[in-house]
Amino acid sequence: MNAMKTAGTSNPVIVLDEVDKLSHDYNGDPASALLEVLDPEQNFSFTDHYMNVPYDLSDVLFVCTANTTDTIPEPLLNRMETIQFPGYTAIEKFQIAKRHLLPRAMKATGIREEHLEVTDDAIRAVIDGYTMESGVRGLKKQMDTLCRYAAVEIVKAGSGEDSGNRKVVVKPEELRKYLDQRPIRHDSILEEKRPGIVTGLAWTAAGGEILFIETLFTKGSGKVIVTGQLGDVMKESVQIAISLIKAMYPDKEHLFEENDLHIHVPEGAVPKDGPSAGITLTTALASLVTGREVSPQWAMTGEVSLRGGVMPIGGLPEKLMAAQRAGIKKVFIPQENVDDLEDVAKEVKDALEIHPVKKISDVLDTLDLHPAASEKKSKKGSASSKKKNSLSVDPFGNLDAFWGPVQVDKTGVEYTDRRP
Repeated sequence: MNAMKTAGTSNPVIVLDEVDKLSHDYNGDPASALLEVLDPEQNFSFTDHYMNVPYDLSDVLFVCTANTTDTIPEPLLNRMETIQFPGYTAIEKFQIAKRHLLPRAMKATGIREEHLEVTDDAIRAVIDGYTMESGVRGLKKQMDTLCRYAAVEIVKAGSGEDSGNRKVVVKPEELRKYLDQRPIRHDSILEEKRPGIVTGLAWTAAGGEILFIETLFTKGSGKVIVTGQLGDVMKESVQIAISLIKAMYPDKEHLFEENDLHIHVPEGAVPKDGPSAGITLTTALASLVTGREVSPQWAMTGEVSLRGGVMPIGGLPEKLMAAQRAGIKKVFIPQENVDDLEDVAKEVKDALEIHPVKKISDVLDTLDLHPAASEKKSKKGSASSKKKNSLSVDPFGNLDAFWGPVQVDKTGVEYTDRRP
C-alpha cells in the first residue's frame, strides 16, 4: 500500500525483487500474502492488515524477479507467468563492461580516461577468471575494485604536476596485482584422451559448466562405486547407464561381474544432481568396455531411458555457453531440444557443431563405439571368427533392439550397422 501511495496512481508497475528468497517464521509468511495479491480472482478486494480497508489491486502490473524457480512455493508460482531469460554470453559481458561498467567505475573513483587504460584482453580475463555468474553483478564489483586500486596507483605516481601525467595500463598479466589471484577456475577441454572418460555439460545457478565423467574397472566382485557427491537422480542415471551397456554390449557383461566399477565426477565437494548426465554416463561406460577413446572435442547432455532414447533437458543455452568457453567443438543434444536453440546466442552456435540425436545408439555410432567396430577389425580374415563372434551371445535380443538387425560381411563376421 505504501508503494501505491508513492506511485500516486491506481495502475502502477510494482517490481517484487528476488521472490525466490522469501522466508517465513513466527511473524508471518510473505508467500501466503502474495497469493492474494497476485491472484486476479482475489486482488480486486485486497485487505491490508494494517489499514484494514479493502483496496482494488486488479489494475496493478506486478513484475517479480528470481534467480531460480525451485525455491518459490508451487501455489505462488502457479499465479505467475514465467519468462525465462538466458544469461549473458562472454561477448555481451565484454561489451557491457567496456561501454558501461568500466566508465561508471572510473567516474565514481574520479579517474579520467587519459589516466587509465584497461585492455580488451584484461576485461576478457576478468570475465573468465574472476566472475562466475549469468548476470554482471560480480563483474561490476571487479571493475569497481580495479578502478580503486588504479586510483591509488595514480596518486602514488607523484605529486604536483607529475601526478597528472601518470597513466596506468592494466594488462591480463597484471590483474593479480589489482584483483589478487584468480579466484575462479573453469574446467577446460582435456589435453589427453583415455577410454572411459567423457565430457558432459551441467547447468548451475551461475550459468553452465562442463564436467568430466570418469569410469574405471578394478579387480573385484562386481561392486559399483559412485563418488563425487552425486544426488539420488544422478545415481539412478548411473544404474540406467549400466543396464543399457550390459544390454547393448552383451559380450562385455562379464566385465561387470568379474570387476568392480568405479564412477567418479570430479570436484567432489560440489553436490551434483539431475538426469541430464545420462547420455554422458552411458557413453563413458561404452568407451570403457570397448577400450576406445572419445575425443575431448566432444561434449554431450541429455537424459537417457531404458529404451535407449535421449530425452530433453533444461538449461541448454547455459550449457552450450559453457562448452564454448571450455574450447569444446562438437556437442550432442536431444532432438527434442532443437527448438531451444533459438534462445542460444548466435556466436555460441557459430562456434559449435551441434548434433541433435534421438537415441543413444546414434551417439555411440558417431563416436565409433559400435560393438561391431572392434569385432570387424580384430576378426577380419579369421576362419573361426564366426564361431567366436561374441555378438551372437545375445539371449534377450537386445542387439537387434538397440543396433538393428545383424548382418554378415564378406569375411563371415557378423555385425550391425545402422549408419547411413
